[in-house]
Amino acid sequence: MEGRGMAEQDIGPDRSLLLVDDDEPFLRRLAKAMEKRGFEPELAETVAEGKSIATARPPAYAVIDLRLEDGNGLDVVEVLRERRPDSRIVVLTGYGAIATAVAAVKIGATDYLAKPADANDITNALLAGDDALPPPPENPMSADRVRWEHIQRVYELCDRNVSETARRLNMHRRTLQRILAKRSPK
Repeated sequence: MEGRGMAEQDIGPDRSLLLVDDDEPFLRRLAKAMEKRGFEPELAETVAEGKSIATARPPAYAVIDLRLEDGNGLDVVEVLRERRPDSRIVVLTGYGAIATAVAAVKIGATDYLAKPADANDITNALLAGDDALPPPPENPMSADRVRWEHIQRVYELCDRNVSETARRLNMHRRTLQRILAKRSPK
């Protein structure tokens, strides 16, 4: 086939790619971008759909969002790892927590990327050698954004209880309220 890019040659003969994300517009954009890079994406918007595809047709590659409406994307990672141990799996999340990254890798993810990750970051992570680290992202989150994401994650995990969140983050409740009232940093 003519017109193949360098990345396409690195994909290998099995170009199957499972994309699992409940953000439908993001999922569609990512699928088109990955198709242009030579992958053959199959889409799922829920944990249940992802597990079903991973069981019936385990792909060579997968990009799985961590937080889905019907559960945790790590459940899909586990099923896929059981069905196809050689699958290369990247876990995506808007909540970049170290503990979650460790859990994802222990379960069998190849890499872990914080949103917003673009198709180049994802492709690099999927195709990186086992001992090679992918190149750093072009537009990494700022330190302020990482802090804000962490606070938002803890806030959500505490069922949006400001007092409990402040206690767990070891910060004053009013300080937390001011942070939560502001827009997310870039």
